[in-house]
Amino acid sequence: MSDNVAEQDFTLGRPVLVCRWRLASGGLPMENRHLRALSRRVVNGKAISTQLVAWAKQHIEWTLRDGSALNPDGVLMIVLDDKGQAAMTVGPYEPIDSPTAAVLANRAVESSREAEETGVAPETLWVARGDTLICGMSSAEDASGAVTLLCDLANTVGITVAREDGVAQGLLNDTLDYDEVFLVSDEHGIVCASDATGPRGTKLAEGYEKLLAAQKQKR
Repeated sequence: MSDNVAEQDFTLGRPVLVCRWRLASGGLPMENRHLRALSRRVVNGKAISTQLVAWAKQHIEWTLRDGSALNPDGVLMIVLDDKGQAAMTVGPYEPIDSPTAAVLANRAVESSREAEETGVAPETLWVARGDTLICGMSSAEDASGAVTLLCDLANTVGITVAREDGVAQGLLNDTLDYDEVFLVSDEHGIVCASDATGPRGTKLAEGYEKLLAAQKQKR
């Protein structure tokens, strides 16, 4: 399933961006959301080209089902190298081991560092505080595909969403007030912290699982 934009044999160089998107029965449930977020990313100081986004869409539509035969509920990986070449492959899905609030926060901190380079964080930490969900992003950041889904799910069930920079670091520094914690991830969906689970995150996680189930019914 590997290829590049020029449709020719090549050796992949140093990876500068790796997108990891969750599959369900060989399909990509958040395809359009992921592709929109891909188009907003930056690599080596340059915006992702419309040609590359079109290439990704074409391969998802034409080769993903066959390419994911061994891991239909796995993870689609799109890799861009420092030469502007791209490759697409599928691997197995592995859930987060021991998803405590601290583990999820550390993942979000690492993801925010990626966002400093590419413009989009693939994983963000969220907390529930009273009647509001706080998304750990600044108002200027572009949202990942998973974040746009979460915002739509929250709107559907009437939960207010606000953005706040530094949520993950605040949790790690023990300076953050919260009632529950969860990670929003392109790869893992909505993962509630094992030591800070609550009704809002649980309800939203159930909504994400329904999305995966709907994708499986299409197949």
